Amino acid sequence: MTFIDKQLCYNSLKGGSIILNEYEVNINTCLISYDGTNSEIIEGDKTYYVSASPTTIISYNCEYYGSSLLGRLVGSKNMLKMGYKLPIIVEESKELIFMPTSSFEHKDCAWINIANIKDYQAKDNNVIVNFFGGQQRELPISFFSFESQFFRASKLLLTLKMRKKG
Repeated sequence: MTFIDKQLCYNSLKGGSIILNEYEVNINTCLISYDGTNSEIIEGDKTYYVSASPTTIISYNCEYYGSSLLGRLVGSKNMLKMGYKLPIIVEESKELIFMPTSSFEHKDCAWINIANIKDYQAKDNNVIVNFFGGQQRELPISFFSFESQFFRASKLLLTLKMRKKG
């Protein structure tokens, strides 16, 4: 039974789906995207809805795990020597690294846990992402931008692992 099943408050229903007030990211979280009203969260083979934007959920989780979104962004900037559309380490010991699909300031910015990306391919001007839990989503981001973000996030993970090694 997950944290969601045990602890979160339920707000209302959306087409038979429960809308949560909060969400704690975990190793099974694949994607946090925005549907115009709520965030859709893919966790393994399950889908949840949360009444907050994806960046608000990521920010809450950064604080939950002992930092802030701004602190995580500064850390990523220092580790990667880059300054925009930065992936972040939400939680270090579990190596939870999420990459944004656009500037985190945009409400429609989706956040993807790189550990759960099985593969991805271009479709017109979008990218189809397949996750290890069996779910798939088409995202409004070019293949080039997605791959660039994925490589940045992978570099962040490698840098984290190297620093943990000592």
